[in-house]
Amino acid sequence: MLSTMQQDHLTVKSDLKLLNHVQQWFEKFCRQHLYQLGWSETQLYRLNLALAEGFTNAVRHAHSALPPETGIDIEVSLWIDRLEMRIWDYGKPFNPDAIAEPEPGTLQVGGYGWFLLRRLADRVVYERATENRNCLLIVKYALDGQH
Repeated sequence: MLSTMQQDHLTVKSDLKLLNHVQQWFEKFCRQHLYQLGWSETQLYRLNLALAEGFTNAVRHAHSALPPETGIDIEVSLWIDRLEMRIWDYGKPFNPDAIAEPEPGTLQVGGYGWFLLRRLADRVVYERATENRNCLLIVKYALDGQH
């Protein structure tokens, strides 16, 4: 079994004003660990965008009816072959498969964030976890297209 090479964790309140802090924390992790492993700027940009989308979805949707003090936990795990991000929230569970994918050339309300997440990462999994929490798992392999 492969063990993680590096891990980090951040807990923030449900506040969109903290998005910049979340992204700076992630960028620092990337500077410390991913650049020397040959990860490209494009890969890291896509991961940061995926993290931003996952965080804002947790604040705007999962925590919309919860107090702003409600925490969102973010975990980053770097493995030899991939990076995994987990975003934990306390919102009600939802079924991402029920979100209609936007049709090219049409406009619809909602659904673009989930569509974008699936395009930015190699694997996206959303599931209900213990302690009445949801976990959004975002995986990007070191080599583009590797699954």
